[in-house]
Amino acid sequence: MKGIDKRTHKDGTVSYRARVRIKGHPVIIQSFSSKTLAVKWKRDTESAVEQGKYAYDQPGSKNTLAELIDRYIERVLPSKQKNARNVRQHLLWWKQELGSYLLSDIKPNLISQKRDDLLSSPTCKNRHRSPTTVVRYLASLSHVFSVAVRDWEWMQENPVLKISKPKISNERTRFLSDEERTRLIKVCQESESKGLYPVVILALSTGMRRGEILNLKWSDIDLDRGAILLQTTKNGERRFIPLVGIALDLLKSRCINQPTNPLVFPAPYSPSKPIDIRSAWETALEKANISNFRFHDLRHTAASYLAMNQASLLEIGTLLGHKTVQMTKRYAHLSDAHTYSAAITLNAKLFDNK
Repeated sequence: MKGIDKRTHKDGTVSYRARVRIKGHPVIIQSFSSKTLAVKWKRDTESAVEQGKYAYDQPGSKNTLAELIDRYIERVLPSKQKNARNVRQHLLWWKQELGSYLLSDIKPNLISQKRDDLLSSPTCKNRHRSPTTVVRYLASLSHVFSVAVRDWEWMQENPVLKISKPKISNERTRFLSDEERTRLIKVCQESESKGLYPVVILALSTGMRRGEILNLKWSDIDLDRGAILLQTTKNGERRFIPLVGIALDLLKSRCINQPTNPLVFPAPYSPSKPIDIRSAWETALEKANISNFRFHDLRHTAASYLAMNQASLLEIGTLLGHKTVQMTKRYAHLSDAHTYSAAITLNAKLFDNK
């Protein structure tokens, strides 16, 4: 039938897009799961338009998800300096998967199917996404819909809010053994990437996140005092970080030898952007024969070593910038000896003088 197009999507599903074109009226487009529904809608809509009964202001019936995402990337994403790169990656995935759908056709069950695809399908590097990563994909899409509902009035409701999110487990506390740490540091020293070694040392010494390190500016560092003051962190609060030992020495040397640049770790051929260490990091892990280890686990390593050296959970949480005590409690079992010692001291104080 003229005005109805069959569309086969990447996931194998089929939809039918119907168009109503009547002279003197805007074009109306709607998608359906079957041709029968598309034909019925087209005939009913043509009749409604001719009788002057069709409501043209139906939210979501004029724009596709691709158009919404493009507008969001152009107008909103530039103001989201934090994590903008990852958000863009998430949105381009959604655009590829569901971009051809009209906003009115994007229902919770459709997003749920794509949520399950994210969990089960491997990435281009043949790895499976964690529940945490999938939640971030959903969060990026959800914010797009929220803007569309609240600011642009392209939709009446946010369909992401109606689906369940994968359960996130934050129990991972993988940290380097002494032997692994020694091997990794040696390999990083020998790496062709001159920034990898100081970045890794800084992560181990301070427990800073990768993004915090790579976006570090000289204005954030007081080399004389031996301190870093992060103005913007993941939890939205400023954080003071002591800078001592090898990490301090490496930054002092880098400050002397590096041409003037606001960034501590600028990219070699694009000084306005931070260095990209992903490839060098993966190579270093392979050469050091370290498996099941992520860069973020350097943060776990710093926290674990602090716990095993009798730092209190309050001290660990303060250094790492944890917003809640619950986040720090994952390291509690490593400080059992310190807790035991505190109990002995308490009992001695209470009873030994009797």
